[in-house]
Amino acid sequence: MPVDLGIRILRRAGVAESAYDRYSVVAGPVVALFVAHGRGAVTGAGPVDGYAGPEDFEERHLLRTGRAALPAGRPLPGVVGALRTGRDRNLRYDYGSLPESRSRVLEAVRGIPRGQLRPVDWLGPEAGMPDATAAELLEAVRSGPAPVLIPVHRLGDEDGRPVDCGLPVALTERLRAYEGIDEERLGRFAAAGTHYLGSGTTRIFCYPTCAHARRITDRHRVPFGSAAAARHAGYRPCLSCRPVAA
Repeated sequence: MPVDLGIRILRRAGVAESAYDRYSVVAGPVVALFVAHGRGAVTGAGPVDGYAGPEDFEERHLLRTGRAALPAGRPLPGVVGALRTGRDRNLRYDYGSLPESRSRVLEAVRGIPRGQLRPVDWLGPEAGMPDATAAELLEAVRSGPAPVLIPVHRLGDEDGRPVDCGLPVALTERLRAYEGIDEERLGRFAAAGTHYLGSGTTRIFCYPTCAHARRITDRHRVPFGSAAAARHAGYRPCLSCRPVAA
């Protein structure tokens, strides 16, 4: 039986494609996902092993979006590449009925580069919500329609440890390892009370996983416990990772 039989039947019945979503199973390098899409945008996604089966995904998708999801043979263009590379900037997401503030938080999460981490508090200023609490920001993150594609695993506490972002901790750790995030190195920094790294040559400070921070040599690396301490020492925040005041 063709995977897209249901879609063919609806087409023959004259039902517009805009009336339903399609979904497929996409195998990624770390985890396989159910990925639903409609009208050129991702409408829902989640790890296959987080559902009892395809019917469970379909039911939960219907409850969340109010739209039926039917099996399709091909995923939305760009999804396979996004899973392989960890870069989803060419994808569009349909956030449905989510409040605009939560959509902004999720878009901020999308801006975290592959192989880097940001503390939850970083999301507030990035989303134009500087007064939002960590609990409010995490609630927005967990409400997102497509964890993994939207890289919630790149969020952590101030020491870089995984937070409750809607994914199992074990999966978060596997995704981070695939992206080359060195948890042992972060653990050593955390044990020493280091949350930011400064460059003695540029006088700029970054988050430890920032691409610029990783290029600082041992000789020129200056550890800081807070952004305030770095500023007090005459260092400027990195324009790439944009560390928040702490």
